[in-house]
Amino acid sequence: MPTPLISANVAVIGAGASGLVAARELRREGHKVVVFERETQIGGTWVYDPRVETDPLSLDPSRMIIHSSLYSSLRTNLPREVMGFRDYPFIPKTDKTRDPRRYPGHREVLLYLQEFAREFEIEDMVRFETEVVHVGLVEDGKKWKVKSKKKSASNDVEVAPDFRVVDETYDSVVICSGHFTEARTAEISGISSWPGKQMHSHNYRIPGPFLDQVVILIGNATSAIDISREIAHFAKEVHVASRSVADETYQEQPGYDNMWLHSMIESVRDDGSVVFRNGRVVLADIILHCTGYKYNFPFLESNGIVTVDDNRVGPLYKHVFPPVLAPFISFVGLPWKVVPFRMFELQSKWIASVLSGRVALPSQEEMMEDIEAFYLSLEASNIPKRYTHNLADSQFEYNNWLAAQCGCEGFEEWRKQMYYVSCNSRLLRPDAYRDDWDEGHLIMEANNDFAKYTSK
Repeated sequence: MPTPLISANVAVIGAGASGLVAARELRREGHKVVVFERETQIGGTWVYDPRVETDPLSLDPSRMIIHSSLYSSLRTNLPREVMGFRDYPFIPKTDKTRDPRRYPGHREVLLYLQEFAREFEIEDMVRFETEVVHVGLVEDGKKWKVKSKKKSASNDVEVAPDFRVVDETYDSVVICSGHFTEARTAEISGISSWPGKQMHSHNYRIPGPFLDQVVILIGNATSAIDISREIAHFAKEVHVASRSVADETYQEQPGYDNMWLHSMIESVRDDGSVVFRNGRVVLADIILHCTGYKYNFPFLESNGIVTVDDNRVGPLYKHVFPPVLAPFISFVGLPWKVVPFRMFELQSKWIASVLSGRVALPSQEEMMEDIEAFYLSLEASNIPKRYTHNLADSQFEYNNWLAAQCGCEGFEEWRKQMYYVSCNSRLLRPDAYRDDWDEGHLIMEANNDFAKYTSK
């Protein structure tokens, strides 16, 4: 006689893309789900907020925090076909108010997530304006206490809104809170006495404030590429510093007469100058850190079992389960340099099926051995700890492993090939790749696959 499946009471933290698909997969597997969302709507990082933090590099915990890191002009850096969930493709809409481009703007992604939530009735599970302030084990160590803070609107705008704190107990917690809010900045010798302005790309919205400024932009990933090119049309000079280039690097960027690529910054001086490792010295007005984000889970109390060390969240089995606490706490969406939504979906399917008892995890000892072997492989390859969750090309092997655990279809070949084409185009034609797509056969394969899957 088969073992009956377990129905767990699950708290999902966050109603962005990862939280939405986690809620759907958990409910599909028969679990009872509550999603906690601190904002007024779903979408997470895809909800654009024109406001910026007044002191973005401050460590003051009482400072105003803006959760979105979107800039106004942001478009996806992957084709929409690649981005969509497996059974809910991200196809263009015929409505004239929509963005039909293959690489749409951020608003179109938010609308897609809103439609996804409506289609699968996910908003019924969401508690809006409810922030999780504490997650910790109850005394018997088998359940989780979740303390949340519900914002109550006040009729009097002069009076600060009051907050209602609620304590609840859940069988499991799935953390889908994202990692694009807590700015990570470069360490620069002499920066404490540098007189210019510093900011992080988290607080970049529009290029106008950079008019006639000399800007040092640190970073060479997607946001740095986008922002540097946008502000170059306004700034007097843009100097891009990257630790991924050789120390002697100094070259003018093709298509621009006011933008140069440098090696990393050596130091800054109190006269406002910036010294690069290539020997160049530039008198600058602004240093713009496009240097990524920190993983941060201030609400989680795991008695030291789960830690964040130089941006390594661990120890986690396959970036999802901490072995000592598995399967009753898990993370969705930690890996980066990935096709995100599809990975979220597969991670969520795995979590849901493990919680129901349909899929078994290895023993705690076996999971720890796997983690230790993974860490040793990173060390042997001289990969820094902060790149633990950077999957890059290994993402396809990882996603197919997840799919095999769940007994579902793996990563589609057309999606993989479209990803590679997009990445290569981004390197070769950073200014034009979003509007220049020549691989029509891959679009046909994607559309044929969508038609087969959605007709089931």
